[in-house]
Amino acid sequence: MKDIKILAVESSCDETAVAVVENGNKILSSVVATQIDVHKDFGGVIPEVASRIHVENISMVIEEALKKAELDMPDIDAVAFTQGPGLVGCLHIGVQAAKTLAWAFDKPLVPVHHIAGHIYANRFLTDLAFPLLALVVSGGHTELVYMKDEWSFQILGTTQDDAIGEAGDKVGRVLGLPYPGGVYVDKLAKEGKPIYTLSKPKTEQALDFSFSGLKSSVLQFIDRQKRQGLEFNAADLAASYQETALDALLLRARKALTQYQPKQMLLAGGVAANSRLREKIQEELAIEYPTIDFVIPPLSYCTDNAAMIGAAGYVAYKHGVRASYDCSADPGLELENVEEASV
Repeated sequence: MKDIKILAVESSCDETAVAVVENGNKILSSVVATQIDVHKDFGGVIPEVASRIHVENISMVIEEALKKAELDMPDIDAVAFTQGPGLVGCLHIGVQAAKTLAWAFDKPLVPVHHIAGHIYANRFLTDLAFPLLALVVSGGHTELVYMKDEWSFQILGTTQDDAIGEAGDKVGRVLGLPYPGGVYVDKLAKEGKPIYTLSKPKTEQALDFSFSGLKSSVLQFIDRQKRQGLEFNAADLAASYQETALDALLLRARKALTQYQPKQMLLAGGVAANSRLREKIQEELAIEYPTIDFVIPPLSYCTDNAAMIGAAGYVAYKHGVRASYDCSADPGLELENVEEASV
């Protein structure tokens, strides 16, 4: 059987990334040009700045990815790209680059949902066993996704306001931590204890998430302490916030595991790099549900990259998913809509 080589492009936020992936589970090359040093001065991603830097980087990153894979475009079987969700200007750069390559070299064009990419990053670690449950946690998403087979996506629960990564970054900012705040909240929390009582996230639907109330609870706690002239320990507050947020995540994960009884549970997305979340899954869920295989990706597969788009793109390619040359970026693309055969 012929090996399928996918060139994948990811530009949904502030990483310009291109990778070459073989058969959806072997990385031949993966190149990422990050913009984090640019945006940290602003305390967050500036979309217009990010788009301009994508324009500057994209050709160089494509060339380097092919060079590292020791391949030329005629060796590529299809071009996959992140169609959405994400920042529309940033997505547009990757979409246009992918369309140009596909048209110039007469290659199939395969659209990929960003979250499907995060889920399929786990294919680089192990074979996926269906049905499975994916806990997707990132700066823009917090979702429980049920997959009965390799190309079906059912959203069991999603955030009703802030994503957990977004809330973590905002908490980091009010604690005076560098950007991205969530990463530094995790580091600071290791020095503290969860001794402060904060508002627990509440939702109408059992499997949905909400983090704006918890974020506000941290802000109100700090304001109250300052008004009363009382000191507080920032490490203890970071630990209290983190433990409350992660307990809310795992409470809903437990409900889904009990109700749906999947063979596997995957952790996916940027917040999958959180050290305490990884600990709690191994020390709590894996013990409570011994018949379920828990898959936690290495740190390099948690953040945005194009290899994950190549992994998802391979599965989409097998299922006949194609995009036309007049397709466009879709910043609000819904995961449950990607099962359609063409766009």
